Amino acid sequence: MSTDHAPVPRVANRYGAPKPQRPATGLARRHKRWLIWFALASAVVATGVFSIFAGTPEVSSKDVGFSIEGPAVARVDYEVTKDPGATAQCAVQVLNQSYAIVGWTVVTIPPTNSQSVDGGTSSHSTTVRTESQGVSGGVNACWLLEES
Repeated sequence: MSTDHAPVPRVANRYGAPKPQRPATGLARRHKRWLIWFALASAVVATGVFSIFAGTPEVSSKDVGFSIEGPAVARVDYEVTKDPGATAQCAVQVLNQSYAIVGWTVVTIPPTNSQSVDGGTSSHSTTVRTESQGVSGGVNACWLLEES
């Protein structure tokens, strides 16, 4: 029998040399990931809080009803909620069957002197002239006027 054996390969030759160990300075990879997730979560929460407080409208409207009084006239009934001492404007529109605007007017809502219990909600009715037969009407948008 022969005692000739093939040389045994070294582990380093087969798998490569082990990577040098870094000194233990700085944060571990796992801690860095947690810090990044925490920063992202904080940013999402801050954006949500900002949008809740900044997105609250100072004036709002609610469509109550409308009536088409002829091929050239429509009446829109709506409510506006705002600070009783503020002046607002609302864009009232009438639409045709194809959802095209056939009548449009801007109405000024003056300040009210009464201290209402319902938070400054007032009812309004506006007659809108139309260029053709309308089928629906409502308030498009309301905004507060700057006080000068």
